[in-house]
Amino acid sequence: MNVLDCGLFDSGRCRSCTLLETSYDVQLRDKHRQVVDLLGEGTLWEQPCASAPEGFRNKAKMVVTGTAAQPTLGILRPDGTGVDLRECPLHTPGLHAALPVLAGFVGLADLTPYDVPARRGELKHLLVTASPDGDLMVRFVLRSQEPLARIRKHLPWLAEALPQARVVSVNLQPEHKAVLEGEREILLTGTATLGMRINGLDLHLRPQSFFQTNTDVAAGLYRQATGWVDEVAPASIWDLYCGVGGFALHLAGPGRDVVGVEVSAEAVASAEQTAAEAGVAAAFVAADATTWMHGRAAPDLVVVNPPRRGIGTDLARWLEASGVRHVVYSSCNPVTLARDLAEMPSFTATRGRLFDMFPHTTHAEVLVLLERRGPDQRRGS
Repeated sequence: MNVLDCGLFDSGRCRSCTLLETSYDVQLRDKHRQVVDLLGEGTLWEQPCASAPEGFRNKAKMVVTGTAAQPTLGILRPDGTGVDLRECPLHTPGLHAALPVLAGFVGLADLTPYDVPARRGELKHLLVTASPDGDLMVRFVLRSQEPLARIRKHLPWLAEALPQARVVSVNLQPEHKAVLEGEREILLTGTATLGMRINGLDLHLRPQSFFQTNTDVAAGLYRQATGWVDEVAPASIWDLYCGVGGFALHLAGPGRDVVGVEVSAEAVASAEQTAAEAGVAAAFVAADATTWMHGRAAPDLVVVNPPRRGIGTDLARWLEASGVRHVVYSSCNPVTLARDLAEMPSFTATRGRLFDMFPHTTHAEVLVLLERRGPDQRRGS
């Protein structure tokens, strides 16, 4: 029996939630078992952090197909036609309310959806993010600037019909390839950031900044990391791949030197804005997290939150050879986490927890606390 009522799944129009026919309790148990089997029984595993089974997804990444008058917002079939997912039960209520209004705006501004097989049209994607307070960031991913004047012309209508849309922008992605967005962003509103309130912090999110898709579970992730870090009480922390500063801003405090490192200048600007407004003493650097540490004195603790590929051999070996005592590793891919740990035999995962960011899928987010052991305690010795 399905854990939630999804007509899209039942009709076969969308099968993205591959575990939907499995009860949520079983999903969570099986994911936890798989992670423990992969990373080892010696770790003290906390109970998994569960998600709400529906209404948790704060982002709608919609491919736009059809016509301007009757757009389809959703995913592509293999033949290039679209499946409308406006009724996806995973979206927050705010996204559900916004998507029909935005579909109306597509028609009003005459934004011709991009036809993938024919390689013509303008509007490729509609990217919408909802904050916990109900505000929205709306991004139109276009092939060119041709529709920009029409979008600007009808912005007053959008502001009246969807006042929650605090940040509106156009992203330009001119290439014909499976890339969600391009490098150039054109801001159309006076407000440049969406406030993501989480654990009492207003994290600023700019159009090209990354934030976890499941706000409530992300809040739990940051709280857990804070608890573990407070226990080991480091005086200095580096947060590598820091994004908009979620970990660094949560971990900063009196007597701690905290530095966040992130390659995206937009994300760093967001983190700096949050730190300034919240009065948090944390510094941020726009640099490659995999090379920035070379030639610098190692801190007491390093946080890493890499993409699915993991931190890689170079950074793992640097951590192994460094004087770092503890590592907090937040992984969205337990397989690459296990591979990275194999490059760090001096460290042992003493604490671990599964965070279910994406219910009904096999995706698993894992947080582990690594502690450096003596030579006689290393794995494999």
